[in-house]
Amino acid sequence: MIELNKIYNEDCLEGMKRIPDGSVDLVVTSPPYDNLRTYGHLKEGFTFEMFKPIAKELSRILKEGGVIVWNVNDATIKGSETCTSFRQVLFFKDECGLNLHDTMIWEKTCAGALGSNKCYLQNFEYMFILSKGKLHTFNPIEDRKNVSKPNKNTTNYGLKEGKGKQRQIVTKEYGKRTNIWRINQQQSSDHPAPFPYLLARDHIVSWSNEDDIVLDPFIGSGTTAIAAIREKRNFIGFELNKEYYDKACKRIKLEQAQLTLF
Repeated sequence: MIELNKIYNEDCLEGMKRIPDGSVDLVVTSPPYDNLRTYGHLKEGFTFEMFKPIAKELSRILKEGGVIVWNVNDATIKGSETCTSFRQVLFFKDECGLNLHDTMIWEKTCAGALGSNKCYLQNFEYMFILSKGKLHTFNPIEDRKNVSKPNKNTTNYGLKEGKGKQRQIVTKEYGKRTNIWRINQQQSSDHPAPFPYLLARDHIVSWSNEDDIVLDPFIGSGTTAIAAIREKRNFIGFELNKEYYDKACKRIKLEQAQLTLF
């Protein structure tokens, strides 16, 4: 069996086999996409055939109403985007029975945009929000400053004057953010593509509650676990690369040690 609040140096596909059905509340991950980077000992990178059994395992261990946050992008090969991200989402929907709850965009700030002289610079990644059945948790983050000033207006809804219901419309100073998140892309010597802490934290806050179980099957340098600890969630992680695993363990142990001081 898998222990909570621990990461494992193994292939996530093998590790997830030890997790019971319907036991994970939230999956937050950014898998290696297309063949831009190698995955462990496999020189061909993270292929679509590798993805399919992992998607099925993630769907199996996800609780009813749970969420998978799938942060991916597509490579451009010979002038054409691969559309691998969309193939993956359709597989989650059609073969695993999940719902595509939202298609969110991570707009990278303070990062070098990619592109060529024949297209606009690309500076975003997809964040697909997939749910198993009806979503059971949504804690919206309200940090979008409203344009209008806070005020209270009363609007009369009725066919004739004096009839019908009255509803008070309140404009707050801050409202629910949009599904386009502008977050800095981090640079790190610990990992070639570090997952931004704020990205992991905000998804954990949005789609889970305290004491829930958060899984990252490609945990890299351990950012998802750090965010889970700080937000009082349990975590499980897998990382095949021993170097990244060791660095993640050090970060997590340091974070857990900090908690014991308070």
